[in-house]
Amino acid sequence: MTDPCYLSATEALRLFRSRGLSPVELMEAVIARAEAVEPTVNALCATYFDRAMDQARAAEAAYMGKGERLRPLTGIPVAIKEEMPIEGEPWQLGSLTRVGEVADHTSMLVERVLAAGGIVHARTTTPEFSCAAFTHSRLWGVTRNPWNPEYAVGGSSGGSGAALASGTATLASGSDIGGSIRIPSAFNGVVGFKPPYGRVPQDAPFNLDTYCHEGPLARTVADCALFESVIAGPDSRDLTCLSPKVEIPEELDGIAGMRVALVVAPPGWPIDPDVAANTRAAAAAFAEAGAAVEEVELPISRELLMKAVMIHFGAMFGADIMSTVVQHRDLVNPYAIYLAEHSTNALRESSFAEGVALESAILKEIGKIFAGHELLLAPTLLTRGFIAGDDYADHGLTIGSEYVEDWVLAMLTLLFNVASRCPVLNVPSGFADNGVPTGLQIAGRPYEDVSVFRAGAVYERLRPWLDTPEHRPLQVQEGGADAHQGGYR
Repeated sequence: MTDPCYLSATEALRLFRSRGLSPVELMEAVIARAEAVEPTVNALCATYFDRAMDQARAAEAAYMGKGERLRPLTGIPVAIKEEMPIEGEPWQLGSLTRVGEVADHTSMLVERVLAAGGIVHARTTTPEFSCAAFTHSRLWGVTRNPWNPEYAVGGSSGGSGAALASGTATLASGSDIGGSIRIPSAFNGVVGFKPPYGRVPQDAPFNLDTYCHEGPLARTVADCALFESVIAGPDSRDLTCLSPKVEIPEELDGIAGMRVALVVAPPGWPIDPDVAANTRAAAAAFAEAGAAVEEVELPISRELLMKAVMIHFGAMFGADIMSTVVQHRDLVNPYAIYLAEHSTNALRESSFAEGVALESAILKEIGKIFAGHELLLAPTLLTRGFIAGDDYADHGLTIGSEYVEDWVLAMLTLLFNVASRCPVLNVPSGFADNGVPTGLQIAGRPYEDVSVFRAGAVYERLRPWLDTPEHRPLQVQEGGADAHQGGYR
């Protein structure tokens, strides 16, 4: 059997029901793994292991017919992104400016995890204010990639992605305002789903930001679907939510006959050769499954996308961070200052109305593709990785053969924060030559969530990324990393 700490949630639940594995044994394995790898990976900013073991024993009793009724996630260890409040627990958003703050309520996503029987055993790290595509902060230090600790885990749900990759969580939560579910999913070689806007309830005021989504990360497509079905659905506290609730079926149809568009990179955008090669190789699997795959152009300039996004951020997300920068600049991380200043300046130099017009132009081009295709494939990021601990506030990076001044230009995720009603699933597409995973976005037409899970499930069967020698994370030993490969076995 797979090492329990790397079991999928769906397999663990099957074993719980057949009494082939106890929730106590799973939790013990996850905790042992965390104790071994956390000195290097640093994905967990808070742990509740004693409480989690008590809850695991209660879950064991339930499977023995001696306790509460069984629920969809009974006994599953779920790591929660620290950005999501849990009443009575610290809620610091990775910022020295919030040290000691305690949440006065629990987010709706966490409520649903707990109601489904999930055990919150840990909280995961984020960049400060969840505002970067890498995860480090002056409060929590650097979170490192389990596949190659010299590289970043992505962000802002970086701790969640790294916890899944390193075996210290079975499921993990995320949020995505510019790619923050999909980016760490890509860099850690796991699965992440950005639901369409309104699918999962969120706290005010960011429930009114159409770029903003909360969603699941997992190691398999089936686990991601299970988690999404738990957290989706309307709530009277968030009237932006859609009704009725959509659940992803356990049994999914194939994709034979589907029309699938492939965008490797928009014209004029640089891309690392490893990423491009992995994207095309991943797209070939869809053709093998009987889909009609066509490579198309998406004529959206990086200047257009960046201007639209920065104006949007400047109106809310960046403005919110800027209010803290004004009061506590000396305590704020350089990347947070950078985003706050650039976005608020973009809005000041333009107007929200112009930003909406730019977004409309972007939507028009994406809409042209979806008029003739049911799915759109694109790389999640154009780069093979960010260096762990680098703020990228006063310099850029080289993508392919081109130096770009802004790390945000590495993110193709932003297309689908503008096109926020499109569901998007990140799946692993391979590895770059530095050992860092790369990711593929499977985007669907607005609110056609099931279609992307159908495609993801087929792709996973044809290109499995678990239980194969070439898909094992770096074995991280206590106190450091060595070159021995282990983990998924």
